[in-house]
Amino acid sequence: MATGCNLRLVILVVIGLLTYNTEKVSGQCGGNVPDIVSKCSQFVEKSGAVVPPSAECCAVLRNIDVPCICKLVTREVEKLVSIPKAIFVARSCGLNVPPGMQCGSVKVPPKAMKP
Repeated sequence: MATGCNLRLVILVVIGLLTYNTEKVSGQCGGNVPDIVSKCSQFVEKSGAVVPPSAECCAVLRNIDVPCICKLVTREVEKLVSIPKAIFVARSCGLNVPPGMQCGSVKVPPKAMKP
């Protein structure tokens, strides 16, 4: 399904979640966007329940610079990606998500948030 694949690509290009091309995101913020999309997109989709990320998702997120990615989040991305879920996933995987940081329109809370 090309549409599902395109949606997943847009969803994670936060994490890459982004409207930038994958080389720019990978170059600036680390990680491998195609791997992130295939392993993590289901955990940050706007619809559905909050689900802890898989070990495979966390493994591909290890090289991601979350503050860098958050600076690239646009309104278009926020229409497709749950930023609170993305923060939950990042924190669940042990990534640095500083409290008070702005990630798109969401200000990161001091404690883990429930999307």
